[in-house]
Amino acid sequence: MLFTDEETRRMDCWLSIYEQGQIEFMEKLKCLINNPLALNDTNNIEHIKSRIKTKESIAQKLYRLGLDVTPENALTHLTDIAGIRIICSFTKDIPFLVDALKSISEVSTVTEKDYVGNPKMSGYRSFHIILKVSVNHQGQTRHLPIEVQIRTAAMDFWASLEHKVRYKYGKEIPKRLSEELIVCAEKIAELDERMFLIHEIVSLVNQDTS
Repeated sequence: MLFTDEETRRMDCWLSIYEQGQIEFMEKLKCLINNPLALNDTNNIEHIKSRIKTKESIAQKLYRLGLDVTPENALTHLTDIAGIRIICSFTKDIPFLVDALKSISEVSTVTEKDYVGNPKMSGYRSFHIILKVSVNHQGQTRHLPIEVQIRTAAMDFWASLEHKVRYKYGKEIPKRLSEELIVCAEKIAELDERMFLIHEIVSLVNQDTS
């Protein structure tokens, strides 16, 4: 299913507004990153990725949800047209990043889902928060959602692998492979904790020698 020519033109207009909102939010995020006090005197952000869904991806998601493929339905029902992924060093960084995001001016929280403390059945771990940002476009203020995902580098590696497996097999991942992915997710969570412990030990040693 695809948008009609007229709907495509309207969707292109909206995507440009989403892109403007994402750019403005990224600028605020960069200011936040450069403020050590906002991040608990530490900055363990590895990198940040951003993307705007394509019209094809939007149409496919609406179709999967059983909705008519129209710009109106996309704006009403989809909260991940604009997406940002923050990759941090340690699981312990995630709560500080969530609080910092909520402190950004002219941004409000819509929903949040903690898949770190409460992993999905598949083993997926990440923190999802939907933020609503204000965008001034042609004299009108629009309030658009942006989905922010926060995860460690290890969680991101697992999610990337799981995505490739799911793409290969579709929704029916073989049971043995699914079980192996769950085991890997648990080991990655344990590795995250052990790596943080090493980080803390090194920090204490540095303090003793300074």
